[in-house]
Amino acid sequence: MNQPESEGASRCRVVLIEDDDHFRRGLVRTLEMADFEVHPFREPELALENMLETRPHVVLSDLYLGGTDGLAVLSQIHESDSDLPVVLMTGGGNIPTAIRAIREGAYEFLEKPFDPDRLVTVLSRAAEQRRLTLENRSLKDRLAFASGMAQILRGDSIVIAELRDLILRIAPTPANVIILGETGTGKELVARCLHEFSGRQGNFVAINCTAIPENLFESELFGHEAGAYTGATKQRIGKVEHANGGTLFLDEIEAMPLQLQAKMLRVLQERQVERLGSNKLMPVDLRVVAATKVDLREYSLREKFRMDLFFRLNVATVKIPPLRERREDIPMLLAHFISDASLRFNQPAVKPPKDIQQQLLAYDWPGNVRELRNIAEQLQLGIPLSMEGGTVMPASRSLNEIIASVERAVIEDSLRRHDGAANAACSELQINYSMLYRKMKSYNIDLSKYRRPDE
Repeated sequence: MNQPESEGASRCRVVLIEDDDHFRRGLVRTLEMADFEVHPFREPELALENMLETRPHVVLSDLYLGGTDGLAVLSQIHESDSDLPVVLMTGGGNIPTAIRAIREGAYEFLEKPFDPDRLVTVLSRAAEQRRLTLENRSLKDRLAFASGMAQILRGDSIVIAELRDLILRIAPTPANVIILGETGTGKELVARCLHEFSGRQGNFVAINCTAIPENLFESELFGHEAGAYTGATKQRIGKVEHANGGTLFLDEIEAMPLQLQAKMLRVLQERQVERLGSNKLMPVDLRVVAATKVDLREYSLREKFRMDLFFRLNVATVKIPPLRERREDIPMLLAHFISDASLRFNQPAVKPPKDIQQQLLAYDWPGNVRELRNIAEQLQLGIPLSMEGGTVMPASRSLNEIIASVERAVIEDSLRRHDGAANAACSELQINYSMLYRKMKSYNIDLSKYRRPDE
């Protein structure tokens, strides 16, 4: 997607078409004194050829331009952009001509000689109209893109809506991104969205850093020339080079060997790559999106990950919420996954019993969305559900039991993430300690279970 420029921050740009040299120079002085950015032309053909470069907010044109009719200029402008305001002026105008100009789409008609203040007022109003038009176009584009992304990153929860909005904001930029999320939350899906909505024309190239043997990692990333090492019988293009003009996705980047992290840092700094066995540096233009389920900053402090590479990658951070933090999305996601499964298995879509849906709402989802998809397939096939862990609520139709089960799961999750620090959990849940204590006592939650052994 091509992002519109920030029109509100720039001066009003006027394309002036006037074949009277003396009058044109006078208009330029008047408009520049009023802080307009003026692009004057004597010939309308030249003005039309340069429209993409000048990008005017408004066109000011004489009605009679030698052998060219100003109304013809108006028509040609509106063929390419019907919303661009065109103000026409003439020294021999009359009412019928003015009416015809307005009917054919002119923003305003000015009869020479006109008051300079009136000219400035008319052009300022036209420019403001243009800015509003461009803002509306941008909004429509963003809504269309957001609608398209909603079909990829599904969910109606606030956290997933905020995630989609963040992706739309940073996708068109060249910024490197770290995606942080638990296993099964959809980190590669988010990375693909960042690529698809970036406007980049190159490839999306994904590498799982845990799946490549260490002795093949360098060749996989940077490629090699024939004869670079034993067994290298022909030239091979590496993943970095293949991602030129596109996006390189490094999944589970914490598993990248330290010595290769230094070479990856050099690629990002110099925007050049060198194949194994070659002395030739090749320029690359790529964006790197790295995904991890660990705290890379902590890894860096423990010297398990290069701090300089972390800072180079961490221009923007995208955190994917686990499924247990957006339980309101579970019914919609479940229905979507069941629909997908029914199509693949060529079966009518099943409708899960209410007691099963209640169990799924209260489940802790250690495998996140990936686990939910598996459950949907098992439901569609009518086989026993296989849950990876956590507590499943007994079948019940009681709303109070559902709420209590979900509330307990949220409290336990907060305590687990804060290593049993009750004050931190209270702050996150926006409750006081007395309420937390009552809830823990009611649900028989043992605080010591969540504290680190050394505390």
